[in-house]
Order: sequence, then structure tokens, then C-alpha cells
Amino acid sequence: MTTALITGSTAGIGAAFARRLAAGGHDLVLVARDAKRLREQATELHDRHGIEAEVLPADLSEDKGIETVADRLGDRKNPVDLLINNAGFGNKGRYLEVSMADELTMLKVHCEAVLRLTSAAAEAMRERGRGGVVNVASVAAFVPRGTYGASKAWVVQFTQGAARDLAGTGVRLMVLCPGFVRTEFHQRAGMGTDNIPGWMWLDADKLVAAALADLARGKSLSIPDPRYKALMGLVKVTPRGLLGGVTSRTGRKYGPQ
Repeated sequence: MTTALITGSTAGIGAAFARRLAAGGHDLVLVARDAKRLREQATELHDRHGIEAEVLPADLSEDKGIETVADRLGDRKNPVDLLINNAGFGNKGRYLEVSMADELTMLKVHCEAVLRLTSAAAEAMRERGRGGVVNVASVAAFVPRGTYGASKAWVVQFTQGAARDLAGTGVRLMVLCPGFVRTEFHQRAGMGTDNIPGWMWLDADKLVAAALADLARGKSLSIPDPRYKALMGLVKVTPRGLLGGVTSRTGRKYGPQ
């Protein structure tokens, strides 16, 4: 039986990963800021699936929180076989409308924490000759709009580069790029979603199933839905100057308000 560590496990995509992996017989290390919700989640998954669920409260916007999780990932006596770097958030507002403190906190969670946790996990996994890391990014990484997308673009480039460097070691790295998913993400950021068309929404459980299938196939990039794959195909052939104008207008029309 293998063990998976999931950051941001109590809601949304993280919770969907926890449900899917627990149903598959994986023990879990559940990471989030809210200890009460973590304990409730761990109890539910243990009772339903008979797996062991370890609770690890940590705030990944702080060095202490990152170090706590990195230490757990580096524990050779209780190894983690799969890391899901899912923790993240968005800031409401355009560039220069969001405080610098909030922008830096987002970079801490999306970039620094992902780098440090991936490195801690991958080092231990390389020693054993096996393991996997899924870093959750977004299709926003592929369009020139906002600091959120910029941070997720870093996750894409970092993960794919690291995957190439670790090829042949038994350690698989994959970046997951979903579109709009019905989670607490937008509510926590104070973003309205009524203006987003229904066809753009994805189901978290189906997304996770597709992502894990892509990881098993050895992919380093997963865009787990035909609709968004088609959209990203159009993005690749659209000139950057034109794309910037289109994404700006589209963001005002369909983006969270």
C-alpha cells in the first residue's frame, strides 16, 4: 500500500484527489491550514475506505509551514510515494489593484512552496527509484493575463523541466492544468462566477480521474478535458499580441468578477 501527500486537501481538487486515492487503497497525508476540517476529512476517509489518513496542519504561505511538509516528505522511514501539490488561491483584482503583500503571498504558495516540496519529495523518491509528483497549475498559465496566470506558468515550466531532468530515475513529474472547476476557490477569493458559461465548468472528480490516468501514462502535462484541449490548441496558433487583447476582453466578460 502506498502513501500520497496532498496539499490543500480539504476542498475542491485536493479533496477530489483524496477521495479517489483513498478509494484506490492509498494511505494519505492530508495537508491544509484548518486542523478541524483536516481531522473531519481524515475520519471520513478512514471510516469509508479503511485507509490510514495522517493529518498535517500547515500554512504554505509561511516558511514554517513549508518546512513542516518538506520534512514529512523527506521522512525515509515513512515514505511518501505520490505528492499532489494542490494548495493555491487567487487574488481579486487586476495588476496594481492587489497589494504587493498579497501578490508575494501568492508567489510563496504557488512557486516557492511547489519548488521546495517537489524537491524534498523528488530527492527521497530518486533514492528509492520510484515515485510521482503532480503539481496543479491552470490553463491560465498559457495566456498573457494576470499575475495568477504568471505564477502558474512558472509551475508548468518548472515541472516539465524537472521531469526531463529526472527521466530514467523512476520519478514521474506531471503538471495538471484544469480550467474552471466547481470548488471553493472563487468564493474564497470573493469572486463572482455567475457570468461564466456552463460549458466551461469541469467536475473535480472526473478531472482527477483523467489526471491520474495521464500520470500513469507518463505524461508531463495534463489538460484533462477535450474542451480545454481544443481551446489551448487555438492558443498555440494565435499571435501573442492578438491573444493578449482577446484574453483581456474575454476575462472582463467571462472571468470571475
